[in-house]
Amino acid sequence: MKKPLVVGLLLAATSLTGALLPASASESAKTESTKLEHVVLMMRHSVRPPTKADVTPPGWAAQPWSKWSTPYGELTPHGMAGAKLMGEYDRAAYAGRGLFAASGCPQAGDVAVWASWKQRAIETAKNYVEGMFPKCDITVDHPTSEETDVVFHPSGPDLKIDGAKALAETEKRLPPGGLKAVHASHEADFKTLQRVLGTPDKCAAPNCQLIDLPSHLKAVPDDGVDLAGALGVASTAGVTVLLEYLEGKPMSEVGWGRATKEDLTSLLKFHPTKFYYESRTPYVAVRAAAPIARRILSALKNEDAKKLTLLVGHDTNIAHLSGMLDLHWQVAEYPADEPPPGGAVGFELLREPSGKHLVRAFYQAQSMDQLRNLTPLTAANAPARVYIPIPECTGTSNDACPLDRFEQIVQAKLKSAATP
Repeated sequence: MKKPLVVGLLLAATSLTGALLPASASESAKTESTKLEHVVLMMRHSVRPPTKADVTPPGWAAQPWSKWSTPYGELTPHGMAGAKLMGEYDRAAYAGRGLFAASGCPQAGDVAVWASWKQRAIETAKNYVEGMFPKCDITVDHPTSEETDVVFHPSGPDLKIDGAKALAETEKRLPPGGLKAVHASHEADFKTLQRVLGTPDKCAAPNCQLIDLPSHLKAVPDDGVDLAGALGVASTAGVTVLLEYLEGKPMSEVGWGRATKEDLTSLLKFHPTKFYYESRTPYVAVRAAAPIARRILSALKNEDAKKLTLLVGHDTNIAHLSGMLDLHWQVAEYPADEPPPGGAVGFELLREPSGKHLVRAFYQAQSMDQLRNLTPLTAANAPARVYIPIPECTGTSNDACPLDRFEQIVQAKLKSAATP
């Protein structure tokens, strides 16, 4: 077997390994006099079924995909419970840091919550804040249609994305050998996925091997780039097997009983690869993430709420935002830069005794088994949480970026997003 090619996203993630700091170590390094004043979370919705019936095109899976009792794309009761557990944990954690009282409802104006128009995002937000503030009736603001969802689903001419330019900029990110080399670097992952998919009676390609289907990048007018072919099919299939596991389905229904827990990390490696080329290219990322970045900056300047700002959307939102700011992470068993269901990229606003404000970025998510088993989260059994540096704000202690410098970075990105 040829040695897998290490593509750009893995190099970027590996270079940060030493910089990713567990919450416990980072907190002990933080001076006690530094005060936590505000937290902003950009959260992915929790567990859902596939968004449509045809997870893979005909001829790539030997059997129909497993059935779900929840409609396609909607948050499951299991996902709701998982989001609530995260809210309960974060309440205790932030109470321990003095942001909130240990119980009771927040003061008016302390919390602001926005969600995408999709049911899975709205219900994730509702269950998270119910876990955090039980019976407090926290308002979850959200649009009622995709057309009016300008924060989480910006589209069309407002994006100022030229498909041809997006494709050209994305192709610059390819390693030597181009997309064929990226495709070949996933040889071991394709073999794992092929074993899980099985051999269909009617093949969609010679020998029914998904790896034999070419991968290609194509421009999408007013939207960006699509990674299609084998890598695109594999990304969707891998995520679907993960969702079966996280939902708590019996192992006989996780990848038709042919997938193990150990297989999941391999099956998921296609997903961040897809995001690396579709969503993280700066030309695309700064335009798609601009509305969310404005909300985050406004929140950190205490223009919307005093203590907590919760944004709940989708993995694409996190991929765009992290591409915009060049953020990288690895949590629990997940591959580098994978945004797990129910996880969030977050920003802490800290105030030093001098009055100076700092911003720290972090990523948090339940482990696979914590979400699968709906494990109560405690300090002794905490979700994964890592602090991550903001690359354009280097040379600061504890990966903390001065607020005024963070604002300069974001404003510069927003300015570039405003130009065609």
